[in-house]
Amino acid sequence: MDELHTIADFVRWAASRFNEAHLYFGHGTDNAVDEAVALVLQTLHLGQELPPLLWQGRLTYREKTQLLNQLQLRLEKRIPVPYLTQQAWFAQLPFYVDQRVLIPRSPIAELIEARYAPWLEIEQVNRVLDLCCGSGCIGIATAIKSFPEAEVDLVDISPDALAVAQKNIDEYQLNDKVHIVQSDLFTELAGIHYDLIVTNPPYVDAQALEEMPEEYHHEPVLGLAAGEDGLSFAHQILAQAKRHLTPHGILVVEVGASAPALIAAYPDLPFLWLEFARGGEGVFLLTYDQLPD
Repeated sequence: MDELHTIADFVRWAASRFNEAHLYFGHGTDNAVDEAVALVLQTLHLGQELPPLLWQGRLTYREKTQLLNQLQLRLEKRIPVPYLTQQAWFAQLPFYVDQRVLIPRSPIAELIEARYAPWLEIEQVNRVLDLCCGSGCIGIATAIKSFPEAEVDLVDISPDALAVAQKNIDEYQLNDKVHIVQSDLFTELAGIHYDLIVTNPPYVDAQALEEMPEEYHHEPVLGLAAGEDGLSFAHQILAQAKRHLTPHGILVVEVGASAPALIAAYPDLPFLWLEFARGGEGVFLLTYDQLPD
């Protein structure tokens, strides 16, 4: 530690150690340098971007000790950075996260930033459902960036996840329009209709779950596992969604790598597979009329 003095020193050293340890990057970054930048800057409460002058800022003994502890946890226990810093960025917004919820990483963020255009008009949307909400990032970002006048329900079966979602609602002061509901999918939503249902449910199949890098095993299996073919939740959502949509509403679902299995299971459904400029795949859109009755 005596040889490391500046922010730049710690970022360089951390990136070298991450590469040396062959860490897996998939929770907000895709390389050792970006991972090191995220861990160092967030631990030091310096945000996402740093003025050039500060890279040579010398750290205090306490800051060095804190950083080394964080780096040790990342290297030895393979804990993802957002769990170490309890912060993840989604749709250009920061969210609190811990090991009660998955780390936000859905490409749906791009759709939110585009206000779900061209499939919805802002004046059409009065009520939104974020199903299997986890941290609440999709629903909260939708409330902030897409439809600021809409009511948003965040639904999850896990009370632990909903506690995290409520913390994020409180942080953004959205209690007047964003609400949590504990429910097994649509079970507690009888008679409620939405103009938009958006969901990133569990979709990892049994083999993929077993083969996931160690970093993913810090996440709650409840948010990942979806049976042998990864479709156990997608089947239920497709069977029930129409009765909770308005006639002009849309359903947006992420199924990730389980997309081929879903297409094979529903050869007659006209899935629209969305494309994303920043990468990501396996997200489909269906309108009310396209959904099975």
